[in-house]
Amino acid sequence: MGLSLRALAEQVGVSAQAISKYERNEDVPTSRTLIRLSKALQVSVEYLLRPTTVHLSEPAYRHHRSKVSHAKKEILCAQVQDWIERYLTLEHLLGELHEFTIPNISRKMQSPEDVEQVAIDLRHHWDLGLNALPNLIETLEERGIKVGLLPAVDHVDALSLVANDTLPVIVVRDNLPGDRQRFSIAHELAHLILEMPKEWSERQIEQTANRFAGAFLVPKPVVQEELGFQRRSLSLGELYALKHKYGISMQAWIYRAQEVGIISSEVVKRLFQLFRGRNWYRTEPGTPYPAETSTRMERLALRALNDGTISETRACELLGKPLIKFTEDFLDQHEPIALCD
Repeated sequence: MGLSLRALAEQVGVSAQAISKYERNEDVPTSRTLIRLSKALQVSVEYLLRPTTVHLSEPAYRHHRSKVSHAKKEILCAQVQDWIERYLTLEHLLGELHEFTIPNISRKMQSPEDVEQVAIDLRHHWDLGLNALPNLIETLEERGIKVGLLPAVDHVDALSLVANDTLPVIVVRDNLPGDRQRFSIAHELAHLILEMPKEWSERQIEQTANRFAGAFLVPKPVVQEELGFQRRSLSLGELYALKHKYGISMQAWIYRAQEVGIISSEVVKRLFQLFRGRNWYRTEPGTPYPAETSTRMERLALRALNDGTISETRACELLGKPLIKFTEDFLDQHEPIALCD
């Protein structure tokens, strides 16, 4: 919650020294203090009693670095750890562990252009073909990468890390437009998959991750099939239609066209002048591309609840929300079911 020891102590009604002792495992709070702690920190009592079973690597962030404080990063990591612990608990209860295997493809980068072939090789390795990916989150989760949506932290779009040394994790803000969400996820996938030279600057690494994101979502042969091999301009209607077919923004399509040599830098400059002039730089025209969700964790919880593996109280704890709220959210994401006798 970003509280200091003193601020938390004041809310709970104990001394800052007492809070410090709880943190260092030198004292145990009473039941009444536990309840007050859970209310002040907006977590369940079960959360405070849960043993730590997950350790996280240093995250790679997709953000405006200078604007993200250390405290905000700590808050986000705590949220990620809580979510992963609950997720893995559900998998263990049902024996449904999705292990991740490093793709058996060449992943070493010599230049940013190498990502074009790596993106194609990865798609082939995962049997994805080259067509549009309807749900990127589900695609990655099916292959052992945990993808989560968490409340927004200012200036952070997404992050990637490794849990318990082997489990790749991608987290993306829950209020991003769908095309920006998908690009951020694919960008973080690059950090998990690619092996980039140690001597590369952060700028080179981020630019390469961006190019991989575009190449994975829309491989080079697809760009050439949709746009041709040489163009003097691209129409807004064409870009809008492609955005909604492939789930990648109009501006990202402009970059892809330039990266594969279809349009010149002058055409790119002219198109982006148009976007800035009409204030489309952050909010593109037309209907937004819908955001994605994954329901795998919720499906596991429902299965465990229905077969009696867990109680409703335990389901609520593992889902991090009241069961009625989960049921409403789940049904909102799916077509109504017609029931008959």
